[in-house]
Amino acid sequence: MKVNIGWVDLLRIIACLLVILSHCCDPFVAQFDADRLSFLSGAFTGSLVRPCVPLFAMMTGVLLLPVQTSMADFYRKRIGRIVIPLAFWSMMLPVLFFIYLNYINPASGNPSLLPGDHTLQTSLQKLYTFIFNFNFDTIPLWYLYMLIGLYLIMPVISAWLNTAGRQDIRLFLYIWGITLVLPYIKMAAPLLGYKGNYGNMGLLGICDWNSYGTFYYFSGFIGYLVLAYYLVKYPLTWSRRRMLAICIPMFTAGYLITSLGFVLTQRYFPANYANLEIVWYFAGINVFMMTFPVFVLVQRMNIPASPVLSRLASLTFGIYLCHFVFVQIGYDIFGSMETLPVIVRLLAIAGFSVLVSYLIARIMSASRITRRFVS
Repeated sequence: MKVNIGWVDLLRIIACLLVILSHCCDPFVAQFDADRLSFLSGAFTGSLVRPCVPLFAMMTGVLLLPVQTSMADFYRKRIGRIVIPLAFWSMMLPVLFFIYLNYINPASGNPSLLPGDHTLQTSLQKLYTFIFNFNFDTIPLWYLYMLIGLYLIMPVISAWLNTAGRQDIRLFLYIWGITLVLPYIKMAAPLLGYKGNYGNMGLLGICDWNSYGTFYYFSGFIGYLVLAYYLVKYPLTWSRRRMLAICIPMFTAGYLITSLGFVLTQRYFPANYANLEIVWYFAGINVFMMTFPVFVLVQRMNIPASPVLSRLASLTFGIYLCHFVFVQIGYDIFGSMETLPVIVRLLAIAGFSVLVSYLIARIMSASRITRRFVS
């Protein structure tokens, strides 16, 4: 084992908790100007937890790069492990949503839930259309589709990593860093007179007949994979003082750009999710500025492995897969408690969702029949 699994287990637990908290923010963010305090509380809390998914991707890079088996064996083991839970929860979550919103709580006040999206007909369609993409009920499963894509490319980049020197990897990361600012360049380009290509506002070769611009092959989560590999192979040798002097301001600056940018974007583009999501992009420079400090600080802690930590970490995948429906139920339980501050309600929803999801993941992992759906 090339890494201390203790700190990786801790990082996995942290990332899982951050993901759940991020989804707990969504119903509050969705209120926008109808309830400004709820929106702001959701926006500032949701911005704080954006490193969640990049951390998951970086853990994949730590544990699996470089790939040591044949491409076929790697695909069989890693993708085969993902496909079964993906199919199971793609069908189970819509069923749970349908039962909850039609028989348990049809009067749900959750602003994220639209009754027309959970009729019998629409729910039945979700049971097979998941082969094309995720839907609202299965929002967290977008990560599994993306993770399969990372698995597909990992044996390919592993061959390069096995021969690449330190400077080669750093050059790759510098080029990847350029892609982290492209979303903002795209936002700013119209201000400089850029009118797109026949209405398509893509940059650097992107148009209606080509989605693959100059930096396409260097962009996205592949950079987090390589970054994690680099940081483990070439650990930072900074002193504790220098580590904190760099990481704390870096995280703070990233958070301020993310949170204030989200609020300002909502002001100028009210309820425009396409523009709002740019500020929350996982592969954006501001989110990277928050992710890097969390990763290196936890790595620096060098926590030894322990049975308790490993057991909790092993359940995070199952918790992640099933938590989303309980977030919505939690909002109906705690979201309307207006006597409580918004942040207290938000944390109560998160605590409820984590607890119920943990119990389900633990119960399912105890059976050989259901274990394959949560691990």
